[in-house]
Amino acid sequence: MKKIKFLLLPAIMVMIFGCQKFFDVNPQGVASAAQLKSKAGVSALLVGAYSLLDGVGSGTTQWHAAIDNWVYGGVASDDAVKGTDAGDQPEQSFIEQYNWLADNTHFRGKWQHAYDAISRCNEVIIFASDPDVKDMTDVEKNQVIAEARFLRGHYHFEAKKMWNNVPYVDEKTYKRGDPSGVLVPNNTDIWPKIEDDFKFAAANLPATQANKGRATRWSAKAYLGKALIFQKKWAAAKTELLDVYTNSGKQLTKEYHDNFRTVTNNNIESIFEVQFSINDGTTGGNGNKGSTLNWPYTSTSPGRGCCGFYLPSHNLVNAFRTDAAGLPLIGNAVDGSADTYNNVDVPSDQGLKFSDAWTPDYTQSVDPRLDWSVGRRGVKFLDWGVFPGSSWIRDQNYSGPFTGKKWMYYVSEENSTTHATDRRSVNNNYRLLRLSHVILWLAECEAETGNLAAAQTYVNLIRARANGTTPQDASVNIKVSVYPAGTFATKGAEFAKNAVHMEQRLEFAMEGHRFFDLVRWGIAEKVLNAYAAKESVAGRSWDGKTFTKRAYMAGKTFQSKNNYYPIPSDEILNSQKDGKSVLTQNPGY
Repeated sequence: MKKIKFLLLPAIMVMIFGCQKFFDVNPQGVASAAQLKSKAGVSALLVGAYSLLDGVGSGTTQWHAAIDNWVYGGVASDDAVKGTDAGDQPEQSFIEQYNWLADNTHFRGKWQHAYDAISRCNEVIIFASDPDVKDMTDVEKNQVIAEARFLRGHYHFEAKKMWNNVPYVDEKTYKRGDPSGVLVPNNTDIWPKIEDDFKFAAANLPATQANKGRATRWSAKAYLGKALIFQKKWAAAKTELLDVYTNSGKQLTKEYHDNFRTVTNNNIESIFEVQFSINDGTTGGNGNKGSTLNWPYTSTSPGRGCCGFYLPSHNLVNAFRTDAAGLPLIGNAVDGSADTYNNVDVPSDQGLKFSDAWTPDYTQSVDPRLDWSVGRRGVKFLDWGVFPGSSWIRDQNYSGPFTGKKWMYYVSEENSTTHATDRRSVNNNYRLLRLSHVILWLAECEAETGNLAAAQTYVNLIRARANGTTPQDASVNIKVSVYPAGTFATKGAEFAKNAVHMEQRLEFAMEGHRFFDLVRWGIAEKVLNAYAAKESVAGRSWDGKTFTKRAYMAGKTFQSKNNYYPIPSDEILNSQKDGKSVLTQNPGY
């Protein structure tokens, strides 16, 4: 859906000059309240609320609120490193190294974006509910309100998983022209209100929409299931998710990679996608601008150069190793402490120039999803040829030898999938909710409630697809299998839960979910401290070579307070009401 940039009423400053009608001139390019009280006006407001889904258009930069949460869900986790070099975007270095301060501009950008978007949703609801809107039926108004409430639930969810203690602002609290109306304390758990938004949307939205990218009954139910999963309401979550799985008509795509290609946008697996468009008469702002930094560094690579951010960690690459039976190298501890996949490293060209000779070692097997998620030297990279090594990496000694892949485009699709003047602006949609999410959340529900055989069945659906997917490079030693019958029951609940966690990591690698998953599983502190300790010392690959990893992680410690980010100090300062801030900082900051 093409985005429309426009000024909303909260931004309109009106100067009144008594009865001097000569000066009563309406601002140019700004919609008046009267103009918005129509079907066209309400529709424009709704498009405005949708337009912030990508994370761009409000806040402070293009990447502070990117929809894939690559900073907060990726760089802050064991999936990824900041990348680039030590001096670029130091605010991200602080996040990567768990040195989180309330004045970090990234946090404020994310906060501003979430609550600006929530304001837009409330504007939609207010105007759609106005009896002066005469050219819309009650059914049409109700659907618009349902879409706005779906979006409002999403934006509040984004804030909730970032900061936990956040205010909920609805259309009754929100008052146009009165900034103090949104000064709401953050001392109440907002999960019930998020649930209510998704429940209303699920009850009032159609099963399908003519326009791609609009919320449906099934996207609302899936999101409701996700909200319940985050609260560990396993039975209630299972009810919603099973309905989506059974009745939505969605299916897993045959090819795993079809979830990351422009030509397969809005496919049969997708439940809700954030829509991107390019070459649409704009300057490229409707492409995936939230990932504008996350491209290889050289002009001969996708994006045609800049900026080297958001690179996979060696820990993530190692997670795709498989044993002789094609299964993950995991143990029976739910926090991953008994896993063996990170004991030795997948060989890489770390420390070598791209002009130095290097031959990949394929003696041990890996999951095929690795090379659809990560670029590594010696392996095909889409249709760009073989990944060449350090020439695509800005500072390999600092950030490692790998690059991300899921948001990249095929060279044969350049220009058709990239903006004419900005190759880093692409129309490869972000799949926010897809059936594989639902399946693995169902697996989680079953494992957490002791139904281990059912949990294994769901996990095996995902592993069977991985087994059947076409490898990115036929020369790689690929081996992935389903768990043999009875494995989860025999090895017990701890193993089953850990297997579900690992499958979610493999399936959604580099998609910005990892950190938030670790937190909701209650294992972030243990996992990330083990990651920092191992990542900060020399690595040893299975071919016997040693190499430097991320020395800057030495001594970095993840504390329990880091389960949630600090509330931006400027937002606390600006929340003054009757001489007192209504926002309270999170514990420990």
